Amino acid sequence: MKITLSTVNTSYLHTAFGLRYLKANLGEFESNCQIKEYTTERNQKDIVIDLLKDSPNVIGFGVYIWNVDFIEQIISIIKKISPETIVVIGGPEVSYETETQNIVKLADYVICGEGDFLFYELIKSLSLSEKPQEKIITTILPDIKKIKLPYYLIPDEDLSLRYVYVEASRGCPYKCEYCLSSLDKSVRNFDIDLFLQDMEKLIARGAKHFKFIDRTFNLSPTICTKIIEFFYSHIHKNLFLHFEMVPDRLPEELKKMLPLFPAGSIQFEIGIQTLNDDVAKNISRRNDLVKAKDNFLFLATQTQVHVHADLIVGLPGENLESFGKGFNSLLSFSPNEIQVGILKRLKGTPIARHEKNFSMIYQDKAPYNILQTKDISFVDVQRMEKFAKYWDVLWNSGHFKKIISFWFQKSQDNFKDFLCFTDFVSSKIEKQNLPSLLSWTEILFNYFTQNLEFEKALIAKFLATDYAVRGKRDIPSFLRPHITDKNDLFVNIENFTVTKNPQAPQRQARHLN
Repeated sequence: MKITLSTVNTSYLHTAFGLRYLKANLGEFESNCQIKEYTTERNQKDIVIDLLKDSPNVIGFGVYIWNVDFIEQIISIIKKISPETIVVIGGPEVSYETETQNIVKLADYVICGEGDFLFYELIKSLSLSEKPQEKIITTILPDIKKIKLPYYLIPDEDLSLRYVYVEASRGCPYKCEYCLSSLDKSVRNFDIDLFLQDMEKLIARGAKHFKFIDRTFNLSPTICTKIIEFFYSHIHKNLFLHFEMVPDRLPEELKKMLPLFPAGSIQFEIGIQTLNDDVAKNISRRNDLVKAKDNFLFLATQTQVHVHADLIVGLPGENLESFGKGFNSLLSFSPNEIQVGILKRLKGTPIARHEKNFSMIYQDKAPYNILQTKDISFVDVQRMEKFAKYWDVLWNSGHFKKIISFWFQKSQDNFKDFLCFTDFVSSKIEKQNLPSLLSWTEILFNYFTQNLEFEKALIAKFLATDYAVRGKRDIPSFLRPHITDKNDLFVNIENFTVTKNPQAPQRQARHLN
């Protein structure tokens, strides 16, 4: 029995964490199993050639919202040229509403939910020529304490070149209706001592970047503090840690530890999603916004944690004005980044119950973005998609932090002003590809000096400074006539070097300047 586990990632930096769990828990079949990962940039026919060259009996695919259409085409080719190869699919995208999916029709078997043990049972049956009668395979959640941890399967080259995904728990106690985690019955924790032993081994092998995929890392004060204390004892080894946090829960134990971490060593991803209480009730989301604001401000003023906050466009009951108020409020909490996401109708999520009452219309194909609701028009959703892209390039990336900060200090309504800028840029750009950073610099210079009528010399100083923060020592030609003395800049370009922080990825490091 020769087994290949595979998936398609959006980029090389990402890895297939779930496939490593399947291989680690294959028991006697583990040595006969190999993992092959690809990216969406690879030709699908070349992927098929690579998958079939070792003549595997079974190929298992991890299917997600970002790769479902891509993998569907791969499976279609495999079943035409090698129909005897058994194809198994699993993952969040195929665990719900299976009866409507073409990729499910193409596959031989579908594993729904957590497949750590289900895949082993299927392989065991197939090895004995006992094919399961049911195509759709489900069961109760596995005992998390019995799952074999997969970290020993991470190749050495991945530790230095790719994200190292880890998890100390599974599940989420919250019931936010847009999220698949709302279907979880409870939070289950791995044995924390065994988990930390494996983290110790990864660090000894050279792992630097740890991305926790736990939905609510800060749920248990005891466990999250133990993890934070462990990593603090190794922080001198230039580690970078990423955690997902709920906004209104910051235990005192964490508050004592977080100020000790150096800049560029921790990122918190904090989901706010909406600051409209009525909208939050519509999606069964509980937010204590007073506590959330206090926690954001604590992180901004008392720690050097990089804070990435999330908002969602298109939630039931939220219009553009309401979203704008929430955006402005969240900006006042001083996060380093605000990710503006477009609502997606993930398969199996309870958000579907609002489709009639709020006239919610989604794309049929992945990523199933909202197109319009009774509260926000199709045109405004498209405006917000562009807003999100431009905001990510200009603010979240840290590339234009000084000029945007200056602008927003003068602005009465940051959201409205940036949306106007979005409309301006959209009218000038016909191609889908975003401009280069140099082109963005010129766009901003023209917009601020012509449309907003700011003084050219002042805007040129800010933009030249932001240009230097990106590691550029020259001054763009269109700024040069307005800068008479380089020493008059906010930084001295000739002597300026980008802050070198061994822990932080480039994106986070730019926010440190």
